[in-house]
Amino acid sequence: MTEENPLDPTSTKQEVPEEQQEAPRKQNGDCSEKPPDKPPAPAEEAGFVHPEGGWGWVVMLSSMWCNGTVFGIQNSFGLLFVELLKRFGTENDADLRFRTAWVGSLAMGMIFFCSPIVSIFTDIFGCRITAVGGAAVALVGLLASSFVESLGLMYFTYGVVFACGCSFSYQPSLVILGHYFKKRLGLVNGIVTAGSSVFTILMPYLLSGLLSSLGFQNTLRVLCTLIFVLILAGFSYRPLLPPKPKSSQSGQSRLRQVFNTNIWKSVGYRIWAFGIPAALYGYFVPYVHLMKHVEERFGADTNKEVLLMCIGITSGIGRLIFGHVADYVKGVNKVFLQVSSFFVIGVMSMMIPLCNIFGGLIAVCLLMGLFDGCFICIMAPIAFELVGADDVSQAIGCLLGLMSVPMVAGPPIAGFLRDKLGSYDVAFYLAGIPPLIGGVLLCFIPWVELKRQRAEKKEAQSRDQDVTQKMIEQEKTRENAKSKELDSVV
Repeated sequence: MTEENPLDPTSTKQEVPEEQQEAPRKQNGDCSEKPPDKPPAPAEEAGFVHPEGGWGWVVMLSSMWCNGTVFGIQNSFGLLFVELLKRFGTENDADLRFRTAWVGSLAMGMIFFCSPIVSIFTDIFGCRITAVGGAAVALVGLLASSFVESLGLMYFTYGVVFACGCSFSYQPSLVILGHYFKKRLGLVNGIVTAGSSVFTILMPYLLSGLLSSLGFQNTLRVLCTLIFVLILAGFSYRPLLPPKPKSSQSGQSRLRQVFNTNIWKSVGYRIWAFGIPAALYGYFVPYVHLMKHVEERFGADTNKEVLLMCIGITSGIGRLIFGHVADYVKGVNKVFLQVSSFFVIGVMSMMIPLCNIFGGLIAVCLLMGLFDGCFICIMAPIAFELVGADDVSQAIGCLLGLMSVPMVAGPPIAGFLRDKLGSYDVAFYLAGIPPLIGGVLLCFIPWVELKRQRAEKKEAQSRDQDVTQKMIEQEKTRENAKSKELDSVV
């Protein structure tokens, strides 16, 4: 799985005119009374100018290292999965693949599950403390995993501790970019998120060499050096934007700001927030089980690492291509790009068991990576269209949290089917069904949003007519009053 920017750094740090703040509330169906005006921003924030470079380039490289380290290791778990099978049981264990797949599933799921919590911690403690603390926790979890002698403890050390630390170090690396860049923020975000593609290309070969020469335990200890560098990178996240002024609002009002329920008033967002998780039950299955499937189908000596490399390369290309295409697609119709990506990913998952030559698997992985990049790169633009700029941060955070459930459940189910049926064929066939179902659900969003816009337009016209009618009646009343006054004079 690749990553997405869960927060729009600039949208949460800049003052928005009152008229623009009203638009998202109306769009989400919020007809409540207007809250009290916010206190004016301090003079330092009003006159703040983004450096657009300088130390910001160091921050960009640190963020790129964070993206690459976190998701490079996660996307290459298929190689660690094969080693875990050898380490904690025999190949013929009845439910070994089911139990082992939980390690990688928990790790990826916890990264997404913690996203809403990390957003709150970043707002309270800042990017530097949150990132450094998270990387330290990840280092402890990964180092402890190298000493674990049972699969149950591996669930906790790798699947929970290591993954939670990665989540807390990942999100601040994206938020801090908004302190240093504004005009170049799109370019910088593209470079930073490309880090995961670069590491996904290189990490399989690094892990293969380390596992064959050093073994599983020492390989994890070598990976700890990457996480240690991540701790040092977190210290570069020097905040520039002045802190927000302390609000005099009540505790209940502040609680509403932290846990924003306004986003759920948009019917389109509700469909999107539940349609995407529905599509992801089979999404992470190839990342965990494809390496083992290749060994069983083509032999242990097959150059299986090239498949992950293909996914990483075309995922980066897909982000560039479809990110540019999305700029020309109006409004919520961008959802159809995600629909197409789910359809292709679903069909390609079903094609994996049908590939009897290794070249066919390469072609399948190239297409999966390309449309994986499409799915990832347009999540934020769609969120902007559905909930507006003010609510986009928590909208994406909640979506990532909901995505954690299918991320955790999918690979163990595929492992269970392999243990019971003796091959991965049925597992990959079934993994292609959820993306197709999710794609169909997302097709309703443009229709719902069009219906909402028509209703709002009709309501606005009705209000205009009422205002016009009242003006006419008032004018008639004044004319009648003048006529009576004239008659009385006569």
